[in-house]
Amino acid sequence: MGAIKESNVVYESIGEGRTRYLAHTDHLMMAVIDFNDGPTDAPDPPHAHPHEQVSYVATGEIIFYLNSEETKLGPGDIFTVPPNVPHSVRLLTQHVRLVDTFHPIRDEFIK
Repeated sequence: MGAIKESNVVYESIGEGRTRYLAHTDHLMMAVIDFNDGPTDAPDPPHAHPHEQVSYVATGEIIFYLNSEETKLGPGDIFTVPPNVPHSVRLLTQHVRLVDTFHPIRDEFIK
């Protein structure tokens, strides 16, 4: 894929007030997700996937849920998710940007 300039990106809508764009190699994927629908009163529904995930909070604040643990995170913080473990986030600010990395790539994200 080479270099991707944000100024040339066509954002994909993934829900009301939520967009993403991504890049990937054969084995690794990065997705930049913008949430513009916060703050929220409750976390998103928990979900799990077979992919390893490492995420960076670029902008905003969230509560990260992993199993029964809750952790408040803000800009510069990182969270990790093992395969097949339920997790979720709750938005604490109007705008949140997460940079998610996945291994292996999430084929369902590729159009």
